[in-house]
Amino acid sequence: MKFTKIATSEQIDQKWILIDAEGKTFGRMITEVATILRGKNKTCWTPNIDCGDYVVIINASKAKFNGLGKIANKEYFSYSGYFGSTKSTKMTELLAKNPEKLYKLATRGMLPKTKLGAKMIKKLKIYAGAEHPHTAQLAK
Repeated sequence: MKFTKIATSEQIDQKWILIDAEGKTFGRMITEVATILRGKNKTCWTPNIDCGDYVVIINASKAKFNGLGKIANKEYFSYSGYFGSTKSTKMTELLAKNPEKLYKLATRGMLPKTKLGAKMIKKLKIYAGAEHPHTAQLAK
């Protein structure tokens, strides 16, 4: 009889992965990032343990966007809870002003909405340009 092995947090080996967003399709790249953050690409994946790796995305402002006018029409909403406080931001404005937030919002939607998901999203590092301070971690 075969048994499924459950990984413990001591057995997990977390690595640092660098992804260059230049020329890549935004949505496909974000699904790949969410899979890596969750750890589903590993053989030791366990749903209740953070098995994922750290992900560093560079050149975030140079990604490609497909779809019929999605980048011009898509809006992100924020609501503080007070009457009339709903604010909307277009995807083009968010990409120009703060691409890091756009990537975080898209990735957060693909992760679990629990404390474990909040822990996973903290392992995502996004930079608009090619420079990043994580070269020491990636050199391993």
